[in-house]
Parts: sequence; C-alpha cells; structure tokens
Amino acid sequence: MTESPRRPPAVVLLSGGLDSATVLAIARAQGFAPYALSFRYGQRHVVELDRARRVAHALGAAGHVVVDVDLRQFGGSALTADIDVPKDRDVGAMSHGIPITYVPARNTIFLSFALAWAETLGAADIFVGVNAVDYSGYPDCRPEYIEAFERMANLATKAGVEGTTRLKIHAPLIEMSKAQIIRRGLELGVDYGITSSCYDPGPAGEPCGRCDSCALRAKGFAEAGLPDPLIVGPAERQSR
Repeated sequence: MTESPRRPPAVVLLSGGLDSATVLAIARAQGFAPYALSFRYGQRHVVELDRARRVAHALGAAGHVVVDVDLRQFGGSALTADIDVPKDRDVGAMSHGIPITYVPARNTIFLSFALAWAETLGAADIFVGVNAVDYSGYPDCRPEYIEAFERMANLATKAGVEGTTRLKIHAPLIEMSKAQIIRRGLELGVDYGITSSCYDPGPAGEPCGRCDSCALRAKGFAEAGLPDPLIVGPAERQSR
C-alpha cells in the first residue's frame, strides 16, 4: 500500500470570521496542512476566539495557536479602546475613508507572527483573508500591501536570505466579492453558522446586525441568494 504524500505546512491567519474560515478551507483544498493562528489582541469581545477554535476543529487544522498581544496598550480603534463601534452606515460609503474600527498596523503585526511560525514549521506559505472588494476601507487589505509584505518577508528571514525557501503570502479572497467568498466556502464545506463577523456582538455572541462587518456580511448573503445561518427567527433562537 502506497502512503499518501505528506501535506506541506501553511500558516493561516484565523479570526473566526467568515473570510478567514473560507481561507482555511481553501488552504486545505489546495493540499496544505493548515496551521491556524489566532490572536487575543485586546479586542472588545472573545466571541471570535471561541469561533476560531470551532472553525479550526471543524475544518481539520493541523494545529491552532492563540497568541496574546495586547493592542489595548495603544488603543486608537473602536475594537481596542472605549470608542463606540459605528452603526447603520451605508454600505456604499464604507470603502471611502478609514473607519475607526481600523486597528493600527494589525495585519502587519499578525503577518509578522505568522512569518515567525512559518519559519519554525519550515513552511513557505502563509494564507490571509484580506479583501479589497467588499472591505471596510482598511489600508492593510490592499493588493499592494500584500505584495510589499511578501517582498519584505523574503528579505527578513533566514530561509529567504539563504535562498532555501521563497515565502509566499496567499490572499485568495482579495479580488472576490463577499457573495463569491460565501459560495466558494460552501463548496468547500464551511459551516458559516460557527463563524462570527460582528464587531459588537451581544452577550451570547449574537450579531448586532448594524455594524459595518454585519452589513457587509448581510450584503454578501443577500447577493448570493442564501440565508445567513447566524440570523435566526425568535422561535428558533428560543429553541437553541
């Protein structure tokens, strides 16, 4: 009997949200052994970390690490400081300007940790769920940012300098609409009912339905012609 070839490792940034869950499924479908990396960075709730653990388990991550880095020390964002999360914004206006939910340098910090883990794993691939189509105006979700970080990564690592490994930053969702992301995830078996996208969830983790992230998620499911499994009626909610 022939043994199946070993899957090459890849680090996947996993927040517990819709996009990162889809990226984890994509990495696995592409033949990688995905190592999920999440962060307890001082965000205003821990719902997404619970969902990240569930997603990592459900999608067969080879490993899952949660790193502590307290960005509340710096503040500057509605996600890490005592600043109200914007609600009821027009979806069309979200791509103009940088909203207060932007966490300064967050993706750079997260990708740097991913780079460190990739080196220790001997991985040449990092996956991140950034999106430049249906996104909330974040500067670190643009293609030119990902390209620049990849160039830097290959200058900043032992493997890159020695030429033994050429590191690749994969951003498979970057040019996809939210509806396309959802359809792709469903094709790969992602259960979006165990994800969390909300910036300001309720005590039981229920989405507020009014923040930018909830609005973009709702738009995606509507354009895909599908119901969001997180949005349930009163009768179903009581039965849970």
